[in-house]
Amino acid sequence: MIEESVDIATPDGAMETFTCRPERGGPFPAVLLLMDAHGVREELRDMARRLGTVGYFVLLPNLYYRAGRDTIYGPSVRERDSAEWHRMRAVRTKMTIPPVMEDVAAMLAFIDAQDAATHGPVGVHGYCMSGPYALAAAARYSHRIAAAASFYGTLLINDAEESPHLNLGKIRGEAYIACAEHDALAPLSMVEELRGLFRHAGTEGEIELYPGAHHGFAFPEGRVYDKPAAERTWERLIALYRRQLG
Repeated sequence: MIEESVDIATPDGAMETFTCRPERGGPFPAVLLLMDAHGVREELRDMARRLGTVGYFVLLPNLYYRAGRDTIYGPSVRERDSAEWHRMRAVRTKMTIPPVMEDVAAMLAFIDAQDAATHGPVGVHGYCMSGPYALAAAARYSHRIAAAASFYGTLLINDAEESPHLNLGKIRGEAYIACAEHDALAPLSMVEELRGLFRHAGTEGEIELYPGAHHGFAFPEGRVYDKPAAERTWERLIALYRRQLG
């Protein structure tokens, strides 16, 4: 694997981004891996590497970069009310979709400047807080993003004018939405409502419920890690990218 840490220029500064890709062959289709609320950490870098080994140029940006380079948190960030959790929440609660869309635009421009990346269709997937970002990006940049996935994305239906459910019809590519059976941030009633909206919009793809799984089930170091369910997400994700990106 070839790994690099780069700063991608955005309207708001330099966005620290971990990139990885295979050592041989190429150019490779590009994929954006958008972090969960706990931020960039080795666990996510390993997930980026897993995608890199099957033939993708993966970008993992620190979406908290506007708050500074110290927005990397220790393991206790997973513990509600810990000092690290509060430090993270001070940044997380200020996050909204519009500036992240500017970040996605900057990453697309970066990809187009890389000889090791193909300059065609791009994939994007996000976990937790970034599930909505992935779907919003697929709608906003529908001319470029051919595949998008949300894994236990939070509040996919909300009152904000940029709520993902309002733009499902703008997605031209294929979308995959994975929901956990036990998720206070995306309860079953919301999942069923989203299914109806998804069908009505005519969006290509599917919404899949993971029985018995809890919010956060795909992270190996998390307390609710569910290996069979997590492996299914990899199966679904790689198949999605193979279909739409090659």
